[in-house]
Amino acid sequence: MNLWTDRVRNGLLNTVLLVMGLGVAVLLYALVTRTTTPRTNPSRVAQATELVGPVIQVEVRNGAGVDHLAAQTTRFLRDRGFDVVEVGNYASFSQEHSVVVDRVGDMESARKVARALSIPDERVEQNIQTDYYLDASVILGKDYRTLRPFKGQAERQPAP
Repeated sequence: MNLWTDRVRNGLLNTVLLVMGLGVAVLLYALVTRTTTPRTNPSRVAQATELVGPVIQVEVRNGAGVDHLAAQTTRFLRDRGFDVVEVGNYASFSQEHSVVVDRVGDMESARKVARALSIPDERVEQNIQTDYYLDASVILGKDYRTLRPFKGQAERQPAP
């Protein structure tokens, strides 16, 4: 019985060593590949609006903290022909007013998104981000009930 437990112990030890050896080999391969592969330049071309195509690409962020707010806005915008490429929560849930942020230097596209949602033009801002591959960001605020996708739903939704 002692011989049997020694064999099992040795087999487990060999298995652990094999797995660790494979892990080290993968890490070494990743290190060599990362250092020898040339980096891609993430900068946009001079005509950034041509890069994203004819359809306005948008991200929708929930800054109000209300469940399913960004998802409902995404459906609304997609039904109107916008390409919503990213959906999620904003950095905080303390956004008072909904805004649209131009990301590529095309304020007219950002204004089209704002008009579709009934966000006033004075709440269209510009913050160009060359590493974002989209035209505009929608940040939904606590005033979301005044926006077109949510009009008439105020009595059905609890206050945030």
